[in-house]
Amino acid sequence: MKFATYTSAGTQYYGAVTDDGMIALNGEFPEWPTLFDVIKGGGLEKLCAAAKEAPVTHTDYVFDMVLPNARRILCVGVNFPDRNSEYKDGSEAPKYMSLFPRFASGFTGHNRPLIRPPENHTLDYEGEVAIVIGKAGRRISQADAYDHIAAVTICNEGTIRDWVRHAKFNVTQGKNWDRSAALGPWLVPFDDPSLLDDARIITRVNGEERQNDTLSRMVFPIRREIEYISTFMTLQPGDVIITGTPTGAGARFEPPRYLAPGDVVEVEVNGIGILRNTIEDEVV
Repeated sequence: MKFATYTSAGTQYYGAVTDDGMIALNGEFPEWPTLFDVIKGGGLEKLCAAAKEAPVTHTDYVFDMVLPNARRILCVGVNFPDRNSEYKDGSEAPKYMSLFPRFASGFTGHNRPLIRPPENHTLDYEGEVAIVIGKAGRRISQADAYDHIAAVTICNEGTIRDWVRHAKFNVTQGKNWDRSAALGPWLVPFDDPSLLDDARIITRVNGEERQNDTLSRMVFPIRREIEYISTFMTLQPGDVIITGTPTGAGARFEPPRYLAPGDVVEVEVNGIGILRNTIEDEVV
């Protein structure tokens, strides 16, 4: 079962994704007005049960960012072999993971355009897997880490590269331009460790493969990410962790190959799906 946030005829819904269309479910659960509230309430199993008995309600719709009211989004940087050497700064592989925040306003949905701002045209792609926390916890052990995941999804963690260099120790500016990234298309409930252990990220730009690697090769595996992050903050239901991108982003080519209007970026993860976005310039 897959669950998405979407808009039809100007109204936003959440519901189950089928081959024939969407099954709106938010009306069945007024106590959970959004998917974020479903996660907080531990309600994915109830959504699955409701969807099995319900008809398709919408065939004309557009996808929205899957958790548009997510409160905390943390991203893990430089988390695949060879990513550290891409920076060409002579540094050793890090002992601890790099982390930075993103905000929900920086994301759009599947089949929506990523927006390139007029201030800078170094918009880049980063294909990643994202996990959604479903069970609160502090100082979570790696052995218990997967028990705290409610669902998984896909991220294109779009970045304005020049703006991550505006300060010595800060990438936040380049990571939070409005609608510069995408999260979706949907949430897949997490009940099988192989969904993450065997996942492969493939990113294509205009059909050309740019990134291809497996989560099993991450420097800091997802179990370690949950353990480390929960050391300094209590993870809460609805928190999102974007787990890291493989080598091959556009900035690492010579010369760089940044995204431009008309480009199509696809991030594919087996077991989850394909997140597809076009590129458009911001209208100001």
